[in-house]
Amino acid sequence: MKTIALTIALTLAAGTTFAETEVGITSDMPSATVETPNGPMTIARIQDTTNEVTGEWARTSRPCPNFCIQPMTPAEGVKTIGELELIEMLQDPDTVVVDSRTPDWFAGGTIPGAVNIPYTFVLDELAQLGCAPDFDGWDCSEAKQVALFCNGIWCGQSPTAIRNMIGAGYPAERISYYRGGMQVWRVLGLTVTDPS
Repeated sequence: MKTIALTIALTLAAGTTFAETEVGITSDMPSATVETPNGPMTIARIQDTTNEVTGEWARTSRPCPNFCIQPMTPAEGVKTIGELELIEMLQDPDTVVVDSRTPDWFAGGTIPGAVNIPYTFVLDELAQLGCAPDFDGWDCSEAKQVALFCNGIWCGQSPTAIRNMIGAGYPAERISYYRGGMQVWRVLGLTVTDPS
């Protein structure tokens, strides 16, 4: 009887150890599935607990200008969000998550479910975000809820796109800013997709 009790106790202890070493997004969310143009994709964290960020994403000091630290909020009325809010937005079919980086950065990998609208072309692509052209530029009364991101806290591409969108009439309250961008996404070991 003691052997059975000991076996059960060891099995439960081993199960607890495995659960503690699993690298989840949160304790209640081991992964999340999002729709992409190529079908559903799972976002999860890298399970190797010895994994380290290397290469371009490990660089901590970039010359300012152009790579100055961005403000927490790029414009009045815009909501700054973190990874959990971004994952929730990625799962909402009525929300568009925009990778506002230039195509060369986008080609190196992006957040699953994000669409690439480079910050230099965002004003030309407002129709993708629910705006309609009118005689004065854009009518954004039916604008979609969007979240924009770029390379990270030091990247000015999405803040520039956001300010330009608002200047064109996009409602600030329908814009979220994922300030951490690709660098923080990668530091957390979250899934990155290669769009090519």
